[in-house]
Amino acid sequence: MKQNTVKEQSLSPQPNVRSTPQSAAVEPLDERVLAALHAASEKKALEPVVLDLREIASFTDYFVIVSGANERQVQAISDEVYESLKKQGHAAARVEGYKTAEWILLDYGDFVVHVFEQKARKFYDLERLWRESKRVELPAEFTAESGGSLRRDS
Repeated sequence: MKQNTVKEQSLSPQPNVRSTPQSAAVEPLDERVLAALHAASEKKALEPVVLDLREIASFTDYFVIVSGANERQVQAISDEVYESLKKQGHAAARVEGYKTAEWILLDYGDFVVHVFEQKARKFYDLERLWRESKRVELPAEFTAESGGSLRRDS
């Protein structure tokens, strides 16, 4: 009879050296994050990115970052995300930047949705600022390769 052996794993942290964001091989995304991505895709949001901040920040777990081509589209995307999640019983704790519509932030506690006008997204470059985070692999329905509404240029 063969004995089953359990492979021991070290509990000490592994060295973490990286210069660019890596895709996170983590559990499936929270249903609210997926709902936010779906709502954004309904308004033709561009370049979706989800950053996993759990290892490097204490104020939230994820950033959801999308872009709109102009201020009206940025507002439409944020309206759709806000209303869609509200209908599911998840109200935003706060919304900032709606009037100027250059960068709208919807704070849901565990995750924050950032809706940028394209020029503002390039200027503020959250992906570079939070480069120590892990980039979450998005479901195929949210990528350009699948023909989905959202496009990712990375």
